[in-house]
Amino acid sequence: MRVVIAGGHGKIAQLLERELAGRGDTAVGLIRNPDHTAPLRALGAQPVVCDLETAPVDEVAAHLTGADAVVFAAGAGPGSGATRKDTVDRAAAVLLADAAQAAGVRRYLLVSSMGVEDPPAPGTDEVWAAYLQAKRAAEDDLTGRDLDWTVLRPGMLTDDPPTGRIRLDRRAPRGAVTRTDVARVLVALLHHPGTIGATLELVGGDLPIADAVAAVETTDPTT
Repeated sequence: MRVVIAGGHGKIAQLLERELAGRGDTAVGLIRNPDHTAPLRALGAQPVVCDLETAPVDEVAAHLTGADAVVFAAGAGPGSGATRKDTVDRAAAVLLADAAQAAGVRRYLLVSSMGVEDPPAPGTDEVWAAYLQAKRAAEDDLTGRDLDWTVLRPGMLTDDPPTGRIRLDRRAPRGAVTRTDVARVLVALLHHPGTIGATLELVGGDLPIADAVAAVETTDPTT
């Protein structure tokens, strides 16, 4: 499987690239900074310099040619303001979807966030509110498209060692999950078409990843 990952130098993206390479899949990481090419190659990924805040759709589509799936794991990151939450967390996700459709790549996984389903509470930090709004707007755009999409909403992310045990559901209680477990769930979702059309929330839990994904596949998303 050839998978193109937007935000290829991000923490989850790098873990995902390592997981894919370890399985014998091809991971292509889209990165903005040319200095990040060497770290991606060290993980076994193929780096491609492409700035999703400025690139036209045809340029991005060219990088997706021949891919089996795309994963949007980009984010404006800590220290960025409300404007970049929109240009990266929303607009870049929309651009990737436009490019996927132009390139004929149907499978699209979007890494979103728990908490986007509700409006920000009064008094919420402006930047955090902009982040949640951008993620929700990206979800709304993707789920309205004729693509084989899955939206993954992780809980609070940690750099703790992975447990391999999760809770994956259409609605889950707030909680934390390790970034490595998120990456491994993304790999599982890529290889399980039964999760197409599902918006899933992810936290640490009791089920092994394979069992949790299989359980989601047997659940009717309309219920």
